[in-house]
Amino acid sequence: MLSLGDSQSAGVLRHFSREEVVAISQAMARLSNVKQPMVLEAISRFFSDYKQQSSIRGASRSYLEGMLGKALGSDITRTLLDSIYGEEIRARMVRMEWIDPKQFAALIAKEHAQMQAVFLAFLPPALASEVLEHMPGWRQDELLFRIANLSEINGDVIHELDQLIERSLSVLSSQGSQVRGVKQAADIMNRFKGDRAQMFELLRGHDAQLVERIESEMYDFFILSRQAPDTLQALLEVIPLADWVVALKGAEPELVRAIQGALPRRQMQQMDSLTRRQGPVPLSRIEQVRKDIMAVVREMAADGTLQIQLFQEQTVE
Repeated sequence: MLSLGDSQSAGVLRHFSREEVVAISQAMARLSNVKQPMVLEAISRFFSDYKQQSSIRGASRSYLEGMLGKALGSDITRTLLDSIYGEEIRARMVRMEWIDPKQFAALIAKEHAQMQAVFLAFLPPALASEVLEHMPGWRQDELLFRIANLSEINGDVIHELDQLIERSLSVLSSQGSQVRGVKQAADIMNRFKGDRAQMFELLRGHDAQLVERIESEMYDFFILSRQAPDTLQALLEVIPLADWVVALKGAEPELVRAIQGALPRRQMQQMDSLTRRQGPVPLSRIEQVRKDIMAVVREMAADGTLQIQLFQEQTVE
């Protein structure tokens, strides 16, 4: 009410009962030192509640911009509307977060690069990263550059993004959505604090092959990049250096650095020598060696000789 000003507030107050007018007036009189973020939060919450309870679809951005501009000023109005519409877009994007990243990339493949960048900017970072990996290699750095340069998104772009989401949902409703169920189940099991062995036994009663697929997803080769040095050193003692040379071909730099960082200097020199002597290796051979290494990891983790961190945990200083 204070944000609206006396004339608009008076018009609103006429529709309250005497007791309500007294209560609101007392609350207004007690307010002091109200910061702008508090104003934005209160008005944003008001519009959210209004939208849920009203049968009216909602005012357009241009209408709200004109009305609120008169009451709050242009700067506050712009911040408020960006917050309202940005959160609305994110809420709608939540409906799409279970889509396979490859399918996501296909949905936005024909859009302009700037719209693709805006689309990725509204996704959770982990999902956006996976979608980016499925975009053409020659465009990935451009998209990341555009995302990094985003600061303020105007109403027209938000409207276009909203239409893109609508088109995507329409395509998904007609063609169906690819959901990475096995990957999701593996991620859940990686975080499961109960008896995993018992859970897997129960799952095997349903489908033994499915359990194998879940376990393979849980023990992806890349998880070695997040292991402690002593864990990696224990693996380096039981797995031949020649196997590591093959397995690390084409691996992510983060993983290569983690393995090499755990090697003593003498073994590091041996690995460099083996790498220089080794020529091209078939991809099937690399994948098989990685599977063999992860089979050892799973066996050592199962008998308790190795402590494996299966997912990236947040840390606190």
